[in-house]
Amino acid sequence: MTDPQDPYGGPPPPGGYQQPGHGPQYPPGGYPQYPPGGYPEYPPYGGYPGMPGPPAAGSGLAVGALVCSIFGVVLCFLVGIPGIIMGHIAHGKAKRGEADGQGIAMAAIIVGYVGIALNIALFALGAALGFLGYA
Repeated sequence: MTDPQDPYGGPPPPGGYQQPGHGPQYPPGGYPQYPPGGYPEYPPYGGYPGMPGPPAAGSGLAVGALVCSIFGVVLCFLVGIPGIIMGHIAHGKAKRGEADGQGIAMAAIIVGYVGIALNIALFALGAALGFLGYA
């Protein structure tokens, strides 16, 4: 019977402690042998068969066009012109499948044209009010 004060159950077995068996247990012949030619080859770039290829380019040009178009509305129509140009380029790339962000590019084009129209209208209103002597 074991002592209740000894939680480990008594003296160690004769011969000392043994290390627990971790990892794969190989047969007595040694490590497994690979076929001639070494390790198996990796699949070609693009993944395994049936997997999609590399992703298309991001929508950085479209986002830049939208930022320029928004600044064109707020600051001056001169900043909106590069936004419109970049928006058309990004929209063309997205339609051809070379990049993402077709919707963002279209939004940049629309916001750029609206910003130019608003800036021209405000400039014309200011000129008219100045001509009439209200400004």
